[in-house]
Amino acid sequence: MKAFSYLAALLPAVAAQTLCDQYSTISANGFTISNNLWGESSGTGFGCITKEWITDATAWHADWQWSGNPSNVKSYPNVQRNIGAKQLVSTINSMPTGAVWNYTGNNLRADVAYDLFTAYDPNHPTYYGDFELMIWLGRYGDIYPIGSSQGNVNINGQDWQLYYGWNGQMQVYSFVAYNPIQNWNGDIKQFYSWLASNRGYPIGSQYLLSYQFGTEPFSGDGVFI
Repeated sequence: MKAFSYLAALLPAVAAQTLCDQYSTISANGFTISNNLWGESSGTGFGCITKEWITDATAWHADWQWSGNPSNVKSYPNVQRNIGAKQLVSTINSMPTGAVWNYTGNNLRADVAYDLFTAYDPNHPTYYGDFELMIWLGRYGDIYPIGSSQGNVNINGQDWQLYYGWNGQMQVYSFVAYNPIQNWNGDIKQFYSWLASNRGYPIGSQYLLSYQFGTEPFSGDGVFI
């Protein structure tokens, strides 16, 4: 979802654009870059996202500084793959994706994660669902996903710690890398297939609503690029 940095040299020069307003977005070529400050009221600070380019992939970075309520997520600057007609997860052959990223900052408490929602109703609001799937490529500080640890699982040769819990009426599965994976290529469909085989996830009746990649800051100050 986030582009490899060396591709930038092959693209025509374009003006960067920074978004600092809550829920402000930029869309092009099937992607939407979003400054999703959904939890800003629980803390003090700011968060901005800068679009560098959008072609068949994206390049962007996020700058933020948050204090107060250090166990609360303040924002989720992200890029989303725009979804047209909703599809059942079972009918999607593969969901290949890649991300190259780095984090710098002070007192970082943040994760780097894919976030996807699915629901039985294809017309369900896209900002939550019956099920949430998170894939944490990085974890900084003493933060944890919703729910409790279900132990180690291996998907496509990579070990993950699986967490499971409820967020209201939504079931949440989170796969957390043991060490940051700053250059990752994978197939999200393999996570859904594993959940269907091992946790009873109803893959044949769940529609994919949203497909995002970004970072969730809790507290500290950081630059995600």
